[in-house]
Formats: sequence, C-alpha cells, structure tokens
Amino acid sequence: MSGLHVLIIDDSLTDSRIFTALLEKKGYRVSVACNGQEGIEVAKARQPDIILMDVVMPLLNGFQATRELTRAKETSHIPIVVCSSKSGETDRVWALRQGAKAYLTKPVEPKVLLETLTQFATKAGRHG
Repeated sequence: MSGLHVLIIDDSLTDSRIFTALLEKKGYRVSVACNGQEGIEVAKARQPDIILMDVVMPLLNGFQATRELTRAKETSHIPIVVCSSKSGETDRVWALRQGAKAYLTKPVEPKVLLETLTQFATKAGRHG
C-alpha cells in the first residue's frame, strides 16, 4: 500500500499518534486533523485516498463531518472508515447512514485496521 494517503480526523492526540505510527510503518502517507471542521478542509485540499474518522470531537462531530464529506462533490468519492470508542449498534448504523463505508470500535486491532484500509484501497483501484 505504499503511497496511499490516509487522513486521520481525531481529536485524541494519543489515538492520532498511534494510528500515524502504525500506518507510516506500513508505507502509508498520513495527514491529521483534530476536529471535523478541520478534517473537511484538509480532505478538500489534500484529497486523501481514505479517511479515518473519530465520532466524538469538538466543533463538528464525526457523524456530521462524514455526512458533509460524502455529500460534497469534491470529496464524495473518498471512503470513510469511522473509528470510535462508541460501541453501540445504533452508532454503527448511524455512521453507515451518514455515508461511512465501515465502522471500527476503539481500541482497534492493528491487523483489523490494516485489512479494512486494504479492502477500500483495493476497491478504489489502488494497489501496493
């Protein structure tokens, strides 16, 4: 997957650092935004291949940001994988209704995260 660009949108510095270290070690390029509003701006400007989205964030939560990104013409093609500590079935269903392609619960097993990213990179026609 080298060269694949992942945008992490998460207000937790710890989670962002863990995800960044894991992904960079596997050859991904990583950008980070600390809330939903910043994430939308970064996504539009940098056009990542995949977005990892937290849910509970200031300014604009992950559900709102996902809905906005999937409805905007310039970002609607970017798959969004929600990564949240919210583990309820209603949260998962709501995220998918907003346009997310997958829902992972924190703490995410590195293998599961990488397999999920690979799945969507392959669907997008990107191969390592």
